[in-house]
Amino acid sequence: MISNNTLKATLEGIKAIAKIELALYNPDGTKITSTDTVSERDEERAQGFAMSDADSQSFGETYFIKIRDKSSLVYMLSAKGAGDETLTYLRLAAFQLQGMVNSDKDKFDKDNFLKNVILDNLLYVDILDRAKKFHIENEQKRIVFLIEVKDDSDNIITDILRPLYGENAGGFLFRVDEQHIVYVRNLEEGEGDEDFDATARNILDVINTEGMQKSFISYGNPVTELKDLSRSYKEAGLAMEVGRIFHSEDYITAYDRLGIGRLIYQLPVTLCRMFLNEIFSDTKPEDLDEETIQTIKQFFADSLNISEASRNLYIHRNTLVYRLDKLQKTLGLNIRNFEDAMTLKIALMVDEYMRYIEKDFK
Repeated sequence: MISNNTLKATLEGIKAIAKIELALYNPDGTKITSTDTVSERDEERAQGFAMSDADSQSFGETYFIKIRDKSSLVYMLSAKGAGDETLTYLRLAAFQLQGMVNSDKDKFDKDNFLKNVILDNLLYVDILDRAKKFHIENEQKRIVFLIEVKDDSDNIITDILRPLYGENAGGFLFRVDEQHIVYVRNLEEGEGDEDFDATARNILDVINTEGMQKSFISYGNPVTELKDLSRSYKEAGLAMEVGRIFHSEDYITAYDRLGIGRLIYQLPVTLCRMFLNEIFSDTKPEDLDEETIQTIKQFFADSLNISEASRNLYIHRNTLVYRLDKLQKTLGLNIRNFEDAMTLKIALMVDEYMRYIEKDFK
């Protein structure tokens, strides 16, 4: 569907040239947008015109014309003004909108095709046939980016991104649902993770500055055939999910850099509970105070280096040693020892995973 913002801008542009007032209506006669106030009488006329078989009609100095997609009524356009000149401008405006409808339909069909490809809804032979129809190369190296926003129910974010990343820019961009947008990017030889991260950062910047929304992006692995886009999309979806659990502070997540989180995400819930009960038999992770949690995180971030960790925590070395000794008494793990440190690191990640799972079940 053509966005209301685009329709309004089109009518305003035509008004600026033709110096006539225009109004656009739905097939049921309700107003979509206009360049001037629409009276109740005009809406009643639009409703009556919608039920008639006529393709155009006039009421004094108000003219109506229908815009169709084949036999289906899509819009009704009206113009106010005296003389045949107004009717001529109205027909030109209708011709412009008709072109927009046809273009949007073609785009929607292509978007719908690619959406069905990534959702794995088409047979391989159907993919080849439709790709040929839409002049889309089957064998082309591509990658799928999944973009998550707070809300794109009105297509504002999609409309902002499409000129930069859509078909005219050499890729494909379409909305999957109200919160998720897919960007399929055609790749050049030699492009890798650095290029993908740069693309993701650019998209984030555009959404943050122009769309005024916080967003998250994940991407799968590159593929060479259209049919494999569904795999890259699933990988991007998994990366988004795992990133939300284990890397919530990051806005970009790559499927090939999920680390231990990938393994934990695939563990059975019962096994995770057994492991947590074994490690945290007396003290649960939620019982640890903020100071202890921060100490653990910084100690891990500094590769178990006491001097570096104490410096970054702005505490004396002896204070850090005291905290680590206290933690050892509480949990029975000496995280100055690599094996115990890895055990606690994994246990805390498993606990994050279990919290996420339990939150989803509530």
